[in-house]
Amino acid sequence: MSMTVRRLTRAATAGLVAAAALTAAAHSAEAADTLGSAAAGQGRYFGTAVAANHLGEADYAATLDREFSSVTPENEMKWDATEPSRGAFTFTSADRIVDHAQSQGMDVRGHTLVWHSQLPSWVSSLGASDLRTAMNDHINGLMSHYKGEIHSWDVVNEAFQDGGSGARRSSPFQDKLGDGFIEEAFRTARAADPAAKLCYNDYNTDGVNAKSNAVYDMVEDFKSRGVPIDCVGFQSHFNPNSPVPSDYRQNLQRFADLGVDVQITELDIEGSGSAQAANYTKVVEACLAVSRCTGMTVWGVTDKYSWRSSGTPLLFDGDYDEKPAYDAVLSALGGSGDPGDPGDGTLTCTATYTRTADWNSGYNGQVTITAGGEPISSWTATVTLPAQQSVSSLWNGTPTRSGNVMTVRPSWNGTLAAGASTSFGFTVAKNGSDAAPAVGTCTAS
Repeated sequence: MSMTVRRLTRAATAGLVAAAALTAAAHSAEAADTLGSAAAGQGRYFGTAVAANHLGEADYAATLDREFSSVTPENEMKWDATEPSRGAFTFTSADRIVDHAQSQGMDVRGHTLVWHSQLPSWVSSLGASDLRTAMNDHINGLMSHYKGEIHSWDVVNEAFQDGGSGARRSSPFQDKLGDGFIEEAFRTARAADPAAKLCYNDYNTDGVNAKSNAVYDMVEDFKSRGVPIDCVGFQSHFNPNSPVPSDYRQNLQRFADLGVDVQITELDIEGSGSAQAANYTKVVEACLAVSRCTGMTVWGVTDKYSWRSSGTPLLFDGDYDEKPAYDAVLSALGGSGDPGDPGDGTLTCTATYTRTADWNSGYNGQVTITAGGEPISSWTATVTLPAQQSVSSLWNGTPTRSGNVMTVRPSWNGTLAAGASTSFGFTVAKNGSDAAPAVGTCTAS
């Protein structure tokens, strides 16, 4: 089947699905009993990242189809997946996701056209002139294949450094083409599909900081000179050590004030229980407070397939059961589910581990205990050491040991206000093993 015939076939199918979906969408918006329908009632989409190889799993597909109104291919549209050899495009896996989304009346976000990571080796070996041609050919190849089928494209992804410099990230594109490669990519993308929204996407730009300021300055410059940019994506990967910023809404708003849409593109929040639910609520409420925040995408359907699965950061657990965070999001969107109100009286806490010092024969570890949405008077956490290792000292906690498992309770620091944190630490003799200990679930009382 030729590309043109295939596109026409997909477009016809999408048209039939869209027509059939209008009635279903109207009913769902009235019922507002799923994430997608509740978000639609607020004039927004609610999407998820999708992996093609999981679409054959019945529970995965059922949860996706029931709950979400937009999909983002997790890896299937990246450069290494779509153009592994120069000029030889392959779209099989990405087509599977697009076809599935269209069959359910979902929008599709394209992710991503130009990114320093997941590049095939041939790209990095090109000289400047060849690289410019290859970049534009790659943009045109993807966007022409999906012309008219992608709602928003992440045209350029993660082009700025972390830290306080606000500088561009070193990459083949930056190093060989200079600052102008981003503008060129956006201009090429506009010509390739004038109807698609064109986004810049990045992480650690969720609050006002040096990195987000640098992106802001770029967007402001683009808008002043007529460079085609329609939206900015905020990945929003959060955990107890990198929480939802207090100025999250204000940051979204200042970008919107430049005349671009803002989208939450890769949302996941490590944690559990009411604390996780409260943080998800903050994000949803921030988006709803900014009129140009057009939608939210969580980075995966289920915890078991998350890139940060040990942090259980998503709305559905490994059995596809709705978590308190799901109920909180649905409630924040005005849905009619059983809201997991962070103040529902459930006592929860989370435990996160960091290595604070390291030397040849040992290391210091620290476990941070954070109370959930209710105050707690005590907590318990377990730490399982690799078999060879042994603890020589522990502070700010009272341990009991069974084999290589320590159960730690507070010594003086058990009482915590809602959302407050404390920590305990320990010194470990490596005895030939540099592996990290495993921290179990935190239990609050």
